[in-house]
Amino acid sequence: MIRKHSRVEHVPLGIAYMLGATLTFAASQALSKWLVADFSFAEVLAYRGLGSLAICSLLILPQTGLAVFRTQRLGAHVGRNATQAVAQAFFMVALSLLPLGAVVAINFSSPIFAALFAALYLHEKIGRARGLALVIGFLGVVLVASPRAASFNVGLLFAVANAVMFGSITAAVRGLTATETAETLTMYQMVLLTIVFVAVQPLFGFSWPAPAAAGMLIANGVLNGIGQYWWTRALSLAPPAAVGPFYYFTLVWAMILGFLVWGDLPTVTLIAGSAIVAGSGLYLLWHERTRRAAARAAPPTVE
Repeated sequence: MIRKHSRVEHVPLGIAYMLGATLTFAASQALSKWLVADFSFAEVLAYRGLGSLAICSLLILPQTGLAVFRTQRLGAHVGRNATQAVAQAFFMVALSLLPLGAVVAINFSSPIFAALFAALYLHEKIGRARGLALVIGFLGVVLVASPRAASFNVGLLFAVANAVMFGSITAAVRGLTATETAETLTMYQMVLLTIVFVAVQPLFGFSWPAPAAAGMLIANGVLNGIGQYWWTRALSLAPPAAVGPFYYFTLVWAMILGFLVWGDLPTVTLIAGSAIVAGSGLYLLWHERTRRAAARAAPPTVE
């Protein structure tokens, strides 16, 4: 029998963790884009995994010890992280082919794809509200990609594929928090992803980095580790409807960093498409929250 742990909702603290996560994620994504120009995506992810594992171990293990790995849902952890490994690989490839802001903007369509797959595989009704949000959100993705339509970039396919998989990962994490702590989720993620990306090095090539580059590779992992812990912590402290909207700050930081580092000036279509994608995702969050609140407030039926 799977034993549930007591979850304490703390929305303001969850929002603070989410905002911190957005800043560290954007910095890590910018570093990743810089690094994949010289190293294979697998090597960047391997170093990032090692750095993330180190920082998360320092943050978590002194408080929990090895008891943090105690779980009755090992299969769920493996499945979730297998999906995340593929999603991260797709994201890295997209970063190497597209501007940072465009990749992050497309990634924010993940709630839209999550709702679509929930309808297909969980038999949830889409309804008019959900259907309208899905259509509008998809048009936003098309708008983000439209400046590159004349010379199609395969990076768009990887960016969209990552968004689809990330939507399923977000739902899986929230489901796992019913029985798993944020610390357990984070440590399993860091360990399993590191094992995967170190193991695939022979397939994609490895080159010893210079000291400066090695420092950037490790720093990337440290930033990502802190961001992953804070993101998971935010989802364990508050419902997605409360903290989810603040995750969109990642897009703001990504556009700023893209301009400062690579001179990528956000186009009108990128800003408009990003606003549409973000608006659709926020609407889906609001719609789900009000629907669940109405269901809880409804009087019980008498048979």
